[in-house]
Amino acid sequence: MEEMSIGEFARRSRLSPKALRLYDGLGLLSPARVDEFSGYRYYESAQLEAARLIATLRHVGVPLTIVRELLALDPAEMAEQLTAFWRKAETRHAGQRELVTALVYRLTGRNTVMYEVMSREMPQRSLLCLKRNVEESGLWALGKEFIAIIRDERLPRIAGREGATFCIYWGWVSADSDGPVEWCKPVPDAQAEELAAQVPELTLRVEPAHREAYVDLGPGGQIDPAQFQLAAEALRSWADAQGIDDKQLTLTPEDLGVRITYLARPPVTETSVPECDFAVPFARDAVSA
Repeated sequence: MEEMSIGEFARRSRLSPKALRLYDGLGLLSPARVDEFSGYRYYESAQLEAARLIATLRHVGVPLTIVRELLALDPAEMAEQLTAFWRKAETRHAGQRELVTALVYRLTGRNTVMYEVMSREMPQRSLLCLKRNVEESGLWALGKEFIAIIRDERLPRIAGREGATFCIYWGWVSADSDGPVEWCKPVPDAQAEELAAQVPELTLRVEPAHREAYVDLGPGGQIDPAQFQLAAEALRSWADAQGIDDKQLTLTPEDLGVRITYLARPPVTETSVPECDFAVPFARDAVSA
């Protein structure tokens, strides 16, 4: 088997020596041999295919954590996962394009309809909640943890939008900012104390009755940050048109907040995708129905 220095391997694989050292440290691509005296790294020609694959994946923006997962798959599985990754990327790029368009329109004093905004009444509800400060990378993991808890405990369902699981964003979570995020499951008032004792990982609290403005995001499990921001901009424009100021929105009282609601439509199966909407609670007297 042909052996080559890290410099030669870098040239032939289109990866820099710095990248090769990084990938070695992450366990993605380790040298075939490291000289025990000099510390020089040597690679074999058979490793070029894996190196070029990593280079290509990185050029199309695949994160290193996902590259690691892909390399563990056989070619057919890798192709399937890569296709799914690119579909998500295209959806994300489309959302970012719409968000930039909306921002340009706002900066130039023009109006554009991003989403249709509607409003609804929500009753007082008992909630079982999981609240944690997370970064953007931890958002999905927190949601999966919460869903696993309520699924394992087989908590009773409340029909309709009033019983839908929702996630409150108490602060903006982005690549630059973490914030408190709270997942909430409405439960029957008469069983709330008993269920809270049954699931000690969750906290029981009562959310007061309120009105909320919302936009329909359609079916989906994970909301893209650009889509999230676009919905927020739509609601902000709506609030401005209705004469609703910031003091009348979201954090008054303290147990209300911007949320995404996930409504499961029956029959619920392992492959079901919930209907999502983005909602902002507001003062009952802020605008007429």
